[in-house]
Amino acid sequence: MRVFGTLYDRMMAWSRHPHAKKYLAFISFVESSFFPIPTSLMLAPMVMAQRGRAWQLASLTTVASVLGGIFGYMVGYFLFEQVGIPIIEFYDAGDKFEEIRFWFEEYGVWLVVLAGLTPIPYKLCTIASGALGMALIPFVIASLVGRSSQFFLVAFLVSWGGEKIEPVLHKWMEVIGWICIGLAVVVYLLVR
Repeated sequence: MRVFGTLYDRMMAWSRHPHAKKYLAFISFVESSFFPIPTSLMLAPMVMAQRGRAWQLASLTTVASVLGGIFGYMVGYFLFEQVGIPIIEFYDAGDKFEEIRFWFEEYGVWLVVLAGLTPIPYKLCTIASGALGMALIPFVIASLVGRSSQFFLVAFLVSWGGEKIEPVLHKWMEVIGWICIGLAVVVYLLVR
């Protein structure tokens, strides 16, 4: 079953659309609070299509993602019962949310940095940060560090690899996608 290759092809087509930046900002915003598709799946093809704008695209992605994270924080802070719990239940992530709650007691702001950078679901972390009353300014700073690290790394690697990396990515996207899913499952099981 070809899932990631098809998604990659679609993202490459969207990356050349006249409103691609708006789509990227929107995806970045919603991915940080409730949307399941990782932002890097759209950022990478956009950088590939517009390598001269790699840093601008990474900056846009970071800002939109952190704003989405603040939205998730506000959901957790003000609307946890009404909106936060249904989002967590939709993803069947109640156990994961309880783990994040425990981690917050141990690691606080470092968990936000880590979630912004790794397969740990950042959206759960944003909602948990608000629900558990984490201070907003440290949350925003940690989000900026974590998210910018991820997005600028993606932009750098794709920009550096340039045109020679595109055929390799296209050929191996399916394998890379399933490996990322596998790694996320392994991280989840190890942390659990």
